[in-house]
Amino acid sequence: MNVASKLDNKIKLIVTDLDDTLLRRDKIVSAYTESVFDRCRKAGIKTAIATARGHPEKVAPVDGFDGKILCNGAVIIADGVTYRQTISCQDARPLLQACCQRGLKVTTQFDDMHYSNFDVDTVWPEIEKWTIVDFSFHDVDIEKINIDSVTAEDAAFIQQHMTDSMYLKVARSGLGMVMHINATKSKAVAELARIWGIAPSEIVAFGDDSNDIDMLSYAGIGVAMSNALDEAKTAADFICGDCDNDGVAKWLEENVLYHNFDLAQ
Repeated sequence: MNVASKLDNKIKLIVTDLDDTLLRRDKIVSAYTESVFDRCRKAGIKTAIATARGHPEKVAPVDGFDGKILCNGAVIIADGVTYRQTISCQDARPLLQACCQRGLKVTTQFDDMHYSNFDVDTVWPEIEKWTIVDFSFHDVDIEKINIDSVTAEDAAFIQQHMTDSMYLKVARSGLGMVMHINATKSKAVAELARIWGIAPSEIVAFGDDSNDIDMLSYAGIGVAMSNALDEAKTAADFICGDCDNDGVAKWLEENVLYHNFDLAQ
């Protein structure tokens, strides 16, 4: 199927990343974008967010979404049910201890609590619930490990200390994120599709960063932001406008609401 013909498919699920995608750089969702998503839902289209964040409600008004994919796919919330793919604390302990010995700033998270080896407020002031722990005795399973300011050398070091059940993603900000090997955005989107009886060809996904690439490739239509990494643009079928100019909403209005449903109002 060529790229243009993909627009002939009726879209039944919209999945969007948050930071630098749905959210403007000031972390606001415009009234226009909210209205477009409301019209999509009224047209019977399911909507979901897929983010590296654990609790995006504190940053963006996302209560209207039908599904939430958090922690890069480690957590899925759909129809009031939460599904988790965690790293066991036993598997993670050697990695966490090695990172501490290297002097890296590390947090682990489960639900809305973060466990850290440093004062989290100095790096991530938006995190509200955290406590300092000794990772030698850490006994809470993990949705995601966050590592601050990861260099290429740090990334190689981290990978040497991971088990086969883990993988590492480094965002363009330098944030290192370690998740369970089965906790990816694409697998989480596939699970939402299974729950709701939606085919991959009926999904459009939006993203900008390295952790969005697998999702953009999986969805029937992958759309990268004009402010996206080149690698994300390469994985996508289409490029939309940038995050500060309602790129996601404008693409949906033109290619889904008008093209698929002829909804001009």
